[in-house]
Amino acid sequence: MKKTIATLIAGLFATAAFAQAPAPAATTTPAAAKVEAKQEKQAAKAEVKETKAAAKADVKEVKKEAKADVKEAKLDAKADVKEAKADAKEVKKEAKADVKEAKADAKHAKAEHKAEHKATTVAAATK
Repeated sequence: MKKTIATLIAGLFATAAFAQAPAPAATTTPAAAKVEAKQEKQAAKAEVKETKAAAKADVKEVKKEAKADVKEAKLDAKADVKEAKADAKEVKKEAKADVKEAKADAKHAKAEHKAEHKATTVAAATK
């Protein structure tokens, strides 16, 4: 307990030693203030210039990427159109073949019907 009280008292003395009045603010002359303000203004201008340059570079990069994306999209679209045309050509060819086959089937069916009709007519006539 004695050690704890001794530590607290030592802490109070230590904080009292540091808790003095703050040092008076350094007074600057008006000329020095002007020079300091001028330096700050130049630093701000340099920072703005640097920021603008970085923004320009970013814009250029974004435009370049956008152009590349557009070019890629156009190539993809051309490939899709080419593929669609090829598919349409193939479908048309298949449709023509189907029509040709259907006509042949119809012709064959008509010939069979005619032959059947002829056979029944001849059979009826011979009776």
